[in-house]
Amino acid sequence: MNHTAGALWRLVMVVLALILCLLTVGAGPAEAPPEHQEELLEGTVTAIISEEEIIPEGGEQKQLLQEFDVLVARGSLRGQTIRVRSGLYASAILQRYVVGDDLVIRATTNVQGVTSYTVVDYVRRGPLLGLAIIFMVITALVGHRQGLLSLAGMAISFAVILLYVLPQILDGADPVRTAILASLVIIPATYLLSHGVTVKTGVAMVGTLIALLITGLLARYYIDATRLTGFASEEAGFLQAYSPGQINIRGLILAGIIIGITGVLDDVTISQAAVIQQLKLANPSLSSWQLYRQAMSIGRDHIASMVNTLVLVYAGAALPLLLLFVDRSRPMLEVLNYEILVEEIVRTLVGSIGLIIAVPITTALAAWVSRYGWFTRQKS
Repeated sequence: MNHTAGALWRLVMVVLALILCLLTVGAGPAEAPPEHQEELLEGTVTAIISEEEIIPEGGEQKQLLQEFDVLVARGSLRGQTIRVRSGLYASAILQRYVVGDDLVIRATTNVQGVTSYTVVDYVRRGPLLGLAIIFMVITALVGHRQGLLSLAGMAISFAVILLYVLPQILDGADPVRTAILASLVIIPATYLLSHGVTVKTGVAMVGTLIALLITGLLARYYIDATRLTGFASEEAGFLQAYSPGQINIRGLILAGIIIGITGVLDDVTISQAAVIQQLKLANPSLSSWQLYRQAMSIGRDHIASMVNTLVLVYAGAALPLLLLFVDRSRPMLEVLNYEILVEEIVRTLVGSIGLIIAVPITTALAAWVSRYGWFTRQKS
Protein backbone atom coordinates (compact mmCIF):
# COMPACT_ATOMS: atom_id res chain seq x y z
CA MET A 1 0.00 0.00 0.00
CA ASN A 2 1.57 3.31 -1.08
CA HIS A 3 1.87 6.40 1.09
CA THR A 4 -1.23 8.11 -0.40
CA ALA A 5 -3.48 5.08 0.08
CA GLY A 6 -2.20 4.66 3.62
CA ALA A 7 -2.93 8.29 4.41
CA LEU A 8 -6.44 7.97 3.00
CA TRP A 9 -7.21 4.88 5.05
CA ARG A 10 -5.92 6.63 8.17
CA LEU A 11 -8.30 9.46 7.28
CA VAL A 12 -11.28 7.11 7.07
CA MET A 13 -10.34 5.63 10.43
CA VAL A 14 -10.35 9.12 11.93
CA VAL A 15 -13.80 9.77 10.41
CA LEU A 16 -15.05 6.42 11.77
CA ALA A 17 -13.76 7.33 15.22
CA LEU A 18 -15.50 10.71 15.01
CA ILE A 19 -18.83 9.13 14.05
CA LEU A 20 -18.42 6.58 16.83
CA CYS A 21 -17.87 9.40 19.32
CA LEU A 22 -20.93 11.26 18.02
CA LEU A 23 -23.06 8.14 18.32
CA THR A 24 -21.92 7.39 21.85
CA VAL A 25 -21.87 10.91 23.25
CA GLY A 26 -24.39 11.11 26.00
CA ALA A 27 -24.84 7.35 25.84
CA GLY A 28 -24.18 6.81 29.49
CA PRO A 29 -26.96 6.69 32.04
CA ALA A 30 -28.43 10.08 32.81
CA GLU A 31 -28.51 10.28 36.58
CA ALA A 32 -31.05 12.63 38.14
CA PRO A 33 -30.30 14.73 41.21
CA PRO A 34 -30.35 12.66 44.42
CA GLU A 35 -33.59 14.20 45.65
CA HIS A 36 -35.48 12.79 42.68
CA GLN A 37 -34.17 9.24 43.22
CA GLU A 38 -34.43 8.51 39.52
CA GLU A 39 -31.92 6.93 37.15
CA LEU A 40 -31.84 5.63 33.61
CA LEU A 41 -30.42 2.15 33.20
CA GLU A 42 -29.65 0.05 30.16
CA GLY A 43 -29.88 -3.70 30.02
CA THR A 44 -30.83 -6.84 28.11
CA VAL A 45 -33.95 -8.95 28.59
CA THR A 46 -32.79 -12.34 29.84
CA ALA A 47 -36.08 -14.11 30.64
CA ILE A 48 -39.82 -13.63 30.15
CA ILE A 49 -41.51 -14.46 33.44
CA SER A 50 -45.14 -14.04 32.44
CA GLU A 51 -47.42 -12.69 29.70
CA GLU A 52 -51.11 -11.98 29.92
CA GLU A 53 -53.62 -10.34 27.59
CA ILE A 54 -56.41 -8.43 29.30
CA ILE A 55 -59.14 -5.98 28.34
CA PRO A 56 -59.15 -3.07 30.80
CA GLU A 57 -62.48 -2.30 32.43
CA GLY A 58 -64.48 0.01 30.21
CA GLY A 59 -62.09 -0.48 27.29
CA GLU A 60 -62.21 -2.41 24.04
CA GLN A 61 -58.55 -2.80 23.09
CA LYS A 62 -56.56 -5.73 24.42
CA GLN A 63 -53.55 -4.96 26.58
CA LEU A 64 -50.49 -7.16 26.92
CA LEU A 65 -49.02 -7.32 30.41
CA GLN A 66 -45.48 -8.63 30.64
CA GLU A 67 -43.07 -9.37 33.45
CA PHE A 68 -39.46 -10.08 32.58
CA ASP A 69 -35.90 -10.02 33.93
CA VAL A 70 -33.32 -7.53 32.68
CA LEU A 71 -29.56 -7.85 33.16
CA VAL A 72 -28.33 -4.28 33.70
CA ALA A 73 -25.34 -3.27 31.54
CA ARG A 74 -25.17 0.47 32.31
CA GLY A 75 -25.90 2.34 35.50
CA SER A 76 -25.38 1.93 39.24
CA LEU A 77 -26.98 -1.55 39.12
CA ARG A 78 -24.62 -2.84 36.48
CA GLY A 79 -24.28 -6.61 36.59
CA GLN A 80 -27.51 -7.07 38.58
CA THR A 81 -30.75 -8.59 37.34
CA ILE A 82 -33.93 -6.58 37.90
CA ARG A 83 -37.57 -7.50 37.31
CA VAL A 84 -39.65 -5.18 35.13
CA ARG A 85 -43.39 -5.03 34.57
CA SER A 86 -44.69 -3.56 31.33
CA GLY A 87 -48.05 -3.04 29.68
CA LEU A 88 -48.45 -2.72 25.90
CA TYR A 89 -51.58 -2.67 23.81
CA ALA A 90 -51.64 -5.94 21.90
CA SER A 91 -52.70 -4.27 18.66
CA ALA A 92 -50.08 -1.48 18.88
CA ILE A 93 -47.24 -1.17 16.38
CA LEU A 94 -44.65 -1.68 19.12
CA GLN A 95 -43.55 -5.30 19.39
CA ARG A 96 -43.77 -7.22 22.61
CA TYR A 97 -40.50 -7.50 24.47
CA VAL A 98 -38.57 -10.73 23.91
CA VAL A 99 -35.36 -12.26 25.26
CA GLY A 100 -32.36 -10.41 23.85
CA ASP A 101 -34.01 -6.99 23.56
CA ASP A 102 -31.78 -4.12 24.71
CA LEU A 103 -33.89 -1.64 26.69
CA VAL A 104 -33.61 1.67 28.50
CA ILE A 105 -35.15 1.31 31.96
CA ARG A 106 -36.13 4.11 34.34
CA ALA A 107 -35.53 3.23 37.99
CA THR A 108 -37.63 5.34 40.37
CA THR A 109 -37.35 5.15 44.15
CA ASN A 110 -40.24 6.55 46.21
CA VAL A 111 -40.08 8.07 49.70
CA GLN A 112 -40.56 4.63 51.27
CA GLY A 113 -37.42 3.40 49.55
CA VAL A 114 -39.27 1.11 47.14
CA THR A 115 -37.80 1.07 43.61
CA SER A 116 -39.97 0.50 40.55
CA TYR A 117 -38.79 -0.05 36.98
CA THR A 118 -40.46 1.10 33.77
CA VAL A 119 -39.41 0.68 30.16
CA VAL A 120 -38.48 3.97 28.47
CA ASP A 121 -37.31 2.83 25.03
CA TYR A 122 -35.15 0.44 23.06
CA VAL A 123 -31.35 0.89 22.91
CA ARG A 124 -30.70 1.61 19.24
CA ARG A 125 -27.03 2.63 19.11
CA GLY A 126 -25.75 -0.81 18.10
CA PRO A 127 -27.71 -1.14 14.84
CA LEU A 128 -27.14 2.55 14.14
CA LEU A 129 -23.38 2.17 14.45
CA GLY A 130 -23.47 -0.95 12.26
CA LEU A 131 -25.37 0.92 9.56
CA ALA A 132 -22.88 3.80 9.75
CA ILE A 133 -19.96 1.39 9.29
CA ILE A 134 -21.65 -0.26 6.27
CA PHE A 135 -22.23 3.17 4.74
CA MET A 136 -18.60 4.18 5.23
CA VAL A 137 -17.17 0.90 3.87
CA ILE A 138 -19.36 1.00 0.75
CA THR A 139 -18.49 4.67 0.18
CA ALA A 140 -14.78 3.87 0.46
CA LEU A 141 -14.93 0.79 -1.78
CA VAL A 142 -17.00 2.40 -4.54
CA GLY A 143 -15.79 5.98 -4.31
CA HIS A 144 -12.11 5.18 -3.63
CA ARG A 145 -10.16 8.38 -2.93
CA GLN A 146 -13.10 10.72 -3.55
CA GLY A 147 -15.34 8.56 -1.40
CA LEU A 148 -12.90 8.73 1.50
CA LEU A 149 -12.51 12.48 1.16
CA SER A 150 -16.29 12.92 1.01
CA LEU A 151 -16.50 11.09 4.35
CA ALA A 152 -14.06 13.59 5.77
CA GLY A 153 -16.24 16.40 4.43
CA MET A 154 -19.28 14.79 6.02
CA ALA A 155 -17.46 14.62 9.34
CA ILE A 156 -16.62 18.32 9.09
CA SER A 157 -20.26 19.15 8.35
CA PHE A 158 -21.44 17.19 11.38
CA ALA A 159 -18.78 18.79 13.53
CA VAL A 160 -19.80 22.30 12.46
CA ILE A 161 -23.47 21.59 13.15
CA LEU A 162 -22.93 19.84 16.49
CA LEU A 163 -20.12 21.99 17.84
CA TYR A 164 -21.12 25.40 16.47
CA VAL A 165 -24.66 25.66 15.10
CA LEU A 166 -26.56 23.88 17.87
CA PRO A 167 -24.67 25.45 20.81
CA GLN A 168 -25.02 28.92 19.26
CA ILE A 169 -28.77 28.54 18.77
CA LEU A 170 -29.20 27.17 22.30
CA ASP A 171 -27.32 30.19 23.61
CA GLY A 172 -29.84 32.49 21.93
CA ALA A 173 -27.88 33.45 18.78
CA ASP A 174 -29.77 34.36 15.61
CA PRO A 175 -30.42 31.00 13.84
CA VAL A 176 -30.25 32.59 10.37
CA ARG A 177 -26.89 34.27 10.92
CA THR A 178 -25.58 31.09 12.54
CA ALA A 179 -26.72 28.92 9.63
CA ILE A 180 -25.16 31.26 7.05
CA LEU A 181 -21.83 31.36 8.90
CA ALA A 182 -21.90 27.57 9.17
CA SER A 183 -22.56 27.27 5.44
CA LEU A 184 -19.54 29.48 4.72
CA VAL A 185 -17.43 26.85 6.50
CA ILE A 186 -19.23 23.72 5.28
CA ILE A 187 -19.29 24.64 1.59
CA PRO A 188 -15.53 25.21 1.07
CA ALA A 189 -14.53 22.30 3.31
CA THR A 190 -16.82 19.72 1.73
CA TYR A 191 -16.43 20.89 -1.86
CA LEU A 192 -12.62 21.10 -1.78
CA LEU A 193 -12.28 17.74 -0.03
CA SER A 194 -14.75 15.94 -2.29
CA HIS A 195 -13.84 17.49 -5.64
CA GLY A 196 -10.35 18.90 -5.23
CA VAL A 197 -8.91 22.37 -5.67
CA THR A 198 -9.99 22.98 -9.27
CA VAL A 199 -11.67 25.68 -11.35
CA LYS A 200 -14.74 23.46 -11.53
CA THR A 201 -14.95 23.35 -7.74
CA GLY A 202 -14.50 27.11 -7.44
CA VAL A 203 -17.29 27.78 -9.94
CA ALA A 204 -19.60 25.36 -8.13
CA MET A 205 -18.88 27.02 -4.78
CA VAL A 206 -19.69 30.50 -6.09
CA GLY A 207 -22.85 29.23 -7.79
CA THR A 208 -23.91 27.52 -4.56
CA LEU A 209 -23.38 30.66 -2.48
CA ILE A 210 -25.40 32.81 -4.90
CA ALA A 211 -28.26 30.28 -5.05
CA LEU A 212 -28.15 29.93 -1.29
CA LEU A 213 -28.42 33.68 -0.79
CA ILE A 214 -31.44 33.90 -3.11
CA THR A 215 -33.04 30.89 -1.43
CA GLY A 216 -32.54 32.42 2.01
CA LEU A 217 -34.14 35.71 0.97
CA LEU A 218 -37.05 33.86 -0.63
CA ALA A 219 -37.52 31.69 2.45
CA ARG A 220 -37.51 34.71 4.76
CA TYR A 221 -40.11 36.48 2.65
CA TYR A 222 -42.54 33.55 2.53
CA ILE A 223 -42.08 32.66 6.18
CA ASP A 224 -43.20 36.22 6.89
CA ALA A 225 -45.92 36.19 4.21
CA THR A 226 -47.50 32.97 5.50
CA ARG A 227 -47.21 34.18 9.12
CA LEU A 228 -45.39 31.05 10.25
CA THR A 229 -44.63 31.09 13.98
CA GLY A 230 -42.62 27.87 14.18
CA PHE A 231 -44.71 26.55 17.06
CA ALA A 232 -46.74 24.06 15.05
CA SER A 233 -44.58 21.08 16.03
CA GLU A 234 -44.19 19.44 19.43
CA GLU A 235 -40.42 19.90 19.20
CA ALA A 236 -40.82 23.68 19.04
CA GLY A 237 -43.04 23.65 22.10
CA PHE A 238 -40.49 21.55 23.97
CA LEU A 239 -37.66 23.92 23.02
CA GLN A 240 -39.67 26.90 24.20
CA ALA A 241 -40.39 25.18 27.49
CA TYR A 242 -36.74 24.17 27.84
CA SER A 243 -35.37 27.64 27.04
CA PRO A 244 -38.30 30.09 27.29
CA GLY A 245 -37.77 33.18 25.14
CA GLN A 246 -34.16 32.27 24.42
CA ILE A 247 -34.47 30.47 21.07
CA ASN A 248 -35.83 32.20 17.97
CA ILE A 249 -38.21 29.44 16.89
CA ARG A 250 -39.30 31.32 13.77
CA GLY A 251 -35.72 31.85 12.68
CA LEU A 252 -35.10 28.16 13.27
CA ILE A 253 -37.33 27.34 10.28
CA LEU A 254 -35.22 29.50 7.99
CA ALA A 255 -31.98 28.13 9.40
CA GLY A 256 -33.20 24.59 8.73
CA ILE A 257 -34.02 25.46 5.11
CA ILE A 258 -30.57 27.03 4.58
CA ILE A 259 -28.66 24.09 6.05
CA GLY A 260 -30.85 21.54 4.27
CA ILE A 261 -30.46 23.10 0.82
CA THR A 262 -26.69 23.56 1.27
CA GLY A 263 -26.05 19.85 0.96
CA VAL A 264 -28.37 19.29 -2.00
CA LEU A 265 -26.87 22.14 -4.02
CA ASP A 266 -23.50 20.35 -4.11
CA ASP A 267 -24.75 17.79 -6.63
CA VAL A 268 -26.42 20.34 -8.90
CA THR A 269 -23.64 22.92 -9.06
CA ILE A 270 -20.75 20.47 -9.41
CA SER A 271 -22.58 18.60 -12.19
CA GLN A 272 -23.25 21.74 -14.23
CA ALA A 273 -19.69 23.02 -13.83
CA ALA A 274 -18.38 19.60 -14.87
CA VAL A 275 -20.60 19.58 -17.98
CA ILE A 276 -19.23 22.95 -19.09
CA GLN A 277 -15.68 21.78 -18.41
CA GLN A 278 -16.06 18.60 -20.47
CA LEU A 279 -17.77 20.38 -23.35
CA LYS A 280 -14.98 22.95 -23.49
CA LEU A 281 -12.30 20.27 -23.38
CA ALA A 282 -14.05 18.32 -26.14
CA ASN A 283 -14.49 21.36 -28.38
CA PRO A 284 -12.46 24.45 -27.38
CA SER A 285 -13.99 26.45 -30.22
CA LEU A 286 -17.45 26.55 -28.59
CA SER A 287 -18.51 30.01 -27.51
CA SER A 288 -19.83 30.79 -24.04
CA TRP A 289 -23.39 30.96 -25.35
CA GLN A 290 -23.08 27.61 -27.13
CA LEU A 291 -21.65 26.05 -23.98
CA TYR A 292 -24.51 27.47 -21.93
CA ARG A 293 -27.20 26.17 -24.30
CA GLN A 294 -25.76 22.66 -24.50
CA ALA A 295 -25.15 22.42 -20.75
CA MET A 296 -28.66 23.67 -19.97
CA SER A 297 -30.16 20.85 -22.01
CA ILE A 298 -28.54 18.48 -19.54
CA GLY A 299 -29.35 20.76 -16.62
CA ARG A 300 -33.07 20.62 -17.38
CA ASP A 301 -33.02 16.85 -16.99
CA HIS A 302 -31.11 17.34 -13.76
CA ILE A 303 -33.70 19.83 -12.54
CA ALA A 304 -36.56 17.42 -13.24
CA SER A 305 -34.95 14.55 -11.36
CA MET A 306 -33.66 16.60 -8.43
CA VAL A 307 -36.91 18.48 -7.81
CA ASN A 308 -38.83 15.21 -7.86
CA THR A 309 -36.29 13.71 -5.46
CA LEU A 310 -36.52 16.65 -3.08
CA VAL A 311 -40.32 16.62 -3.07
CA LEU A 312 -40.40 12.88 -2.38
CA VAL A 313 -37.84 13.22 0.42
CA TYR A 314 -39.91 15.91 2.13
CA ALA A 315 -43.12 13.96 1.48
CA GLY A 316 -41.61 10.85 3.07
CA ALA A 317 -40.55 12.81 6.13
CA ALA A 318 -43.97 14.44 6.42
CA LEU A 319 -46.03 11.35 5.60
CA PRO A 320 -48.11 11.53 8.81
CA LEU A 321 -49.08 15.09 7.89
CA LEU A 322 -50.11 14.05 4.40
CA LEU A 323 -52.61 11.66 5.94
CA LEU A 324 -54.61 14.77 6.80
CA PHE A 325 -55.52 14.97 3.13
CA VAL A 326 -57.53 11.76 3.37
CA ASP A 327 -59.38 12.94 6.47
CA ARG A 328 -62.85 13.35 4.99
CA SER A 329 -64.16 15.11 8.06
CA ARG A 330 -62.31 18.34 7.16
CA PRO A 331 -62.25 20.27 3.85
CA MET A 332 -58.96 20.24 1.98
CA LEU A 333 -58.80 24.04 1.98
CA GLU A 334 -58.90 23.95 5.76
CA VAL A 335 -56.19 21.30 5.93
CA LEU A 336 -53.96 23.30 3.58
CA ASN A 337 -54.18 26.22 5.99
CA TYR A 338 -52.73 24.31 8.98
CA GLU A 339 -49.40 25.84 9.96
CA ILE A 340 -47.68 22.49 10.42
CA LEU A 341 -48.52 21.62 6.80
CA VAL A 342 -47.84 25.10 5.41
CA GLU A 343 -44.38 24.95 6.97
CA GLU A 344 -43.56 21.75 5.05
CA ILE A 345 -44.97 23.19 1.81
CA VAL A 346 -42.88 26.35 2.15
CA ARG A 347 -39.81 24.27 2.96
CA THR A 348 -40.35 22.02 -0.07
CA LEU A 349 -41.15 24.75 -2.60
CA VAL A 350 -38.39 27.13 -1.48
CA GLY A 351 -35.86 24.30 -1.54
CA SER A 352 -36.97 23.26 -5.01
CA ILE A 353 -36.70 26.85 -6.27
CA GLY A 354 -33.18 27.02 -4.85
CA LEU A 355 -32.24 23.90 -6.82
CA ILE A 356 -33.76 25.20 -10.02
CA ILE A 357 -32.07 28.61 -9.97
CA ALA A 358 -28.72 27.02 -9.08
CA VAL A 359 -28.60 25.34 -12.50
CA PRO A 360 -28.69 28.43 -14.76
CA ILE A 361 -26.59 30.45 -12.30
CA THR A 362 -23.78 27.89 -12.14
CA THR A 363 -24.00 27.11 -15.85
CA ALA A 364 -23.76 30.79 -16.82
CA LEU A 365 -20.88 31.35 -14.42
CA ALA A 366 -18.97 28.31 -15.75
CA ALA A 367 -19.61 29.36 -19.37
CA TRP A 368 -18.27 32.84 -18.59
CA VAL A 369 -15.17 31.42 -16.90
CA SER A 370 -14.53 29.19 -19.92
CA ARG A 371 -13.87 32.31 -22.02
CA TYR A 372 -10.54 32.74 -20.26
CA GLY A 373 -9.33 29.23 -20.98
CA TRP A 374 -9.13 28.15 -17.35
CA PHE A 375 -10.92 24.84 -18.01
CA THR A 376 -8.52 23.90 -20.82
CA ARG A 377 -5.46 24.82 -18.75
CA GLN A 378 -6.69 22.82 -15.74
CA LYS A 379 -8.07 19.51 -16.94
CA SER A 380 -8.85 17.90 -13.60
